[in-house]
Amino acid sequence: MSDTDSFIEEVSEEVRRDRMFDLFRRYGWIAVAAVLLLVGGAAWNEWSRSQQQTQAEALGDAVVAALQLKDAAQRAAALQDIQSQTADGQAMVQLLSAAELAADDRASDALTQLAAVRENDEGQSIYRQIDAFKFLVIPNSGSSVEDRQSGLEALISSGSALRVLAEEQLALLDIELGNEADAVARLQRLLEDSEITPGVRRRVTQLITSLGATPGETLGETPIDG
Repeated sequence: MSDTDSFIEEVSEEVRRDRMFDLFRRYGWIAVAAVLLLVGGAAWNEWSRSQQQTQAEALGDAVVAALQLKDAAQRAAALQDIQSQTADGQAMVQLLSAAELAADDRASDALTQLAAVRENDEGQSIYRQIDAFKFLVIPNSGSSVEDRQSGLEALISSGSALRVLAEEQLALLDIELGNEADAVARLQRLLEDSEITPGVRRRVTQLITSLGATPGETLGETPIDG
């Protein structure tokens, strides 16, 4: 390489270096800001997750403590004092509170709690489905048998996650109306349902037996006493 070529290369390298430093002086703050944002964002996400976990644990502890109280009135009062930071958490507490109020023969207060869940648009839809189900099965709610039947059938047709429980309740309504044959037929079909849980299966089996039928028999062979 000649001296001239070497000189030109050195000058070119110097020019490139000067341009790079000039660009860094002008726009280097963007890179620094981006790094700070990434680090800050990661720290914020970690803090946020930690806060959510702490709140969830506190809510769980409060609910467990409330449910361990002696009677339904005490449990309902303790649950109503719990305030959750999330819509889902609040809906869960209100549903539990409604159940305890119903157990304490305070249907009107229970319905008020259920109405609050129904009006909560921010929570997940599963809580509103549970709310609709509880409203239909709560004792002394004032709803007619026909209204409860149509409501439960609507839950089933909507593909609700509570479909199996709604089927079980419809069988109980059949019994309430004196339609034991229809109840047994529904319960026998429910035993064959792939989504039935062990708890529901146990109750359905006991109910079929109490009606004088044999669990698992084909519908045409199911004997009905009385």
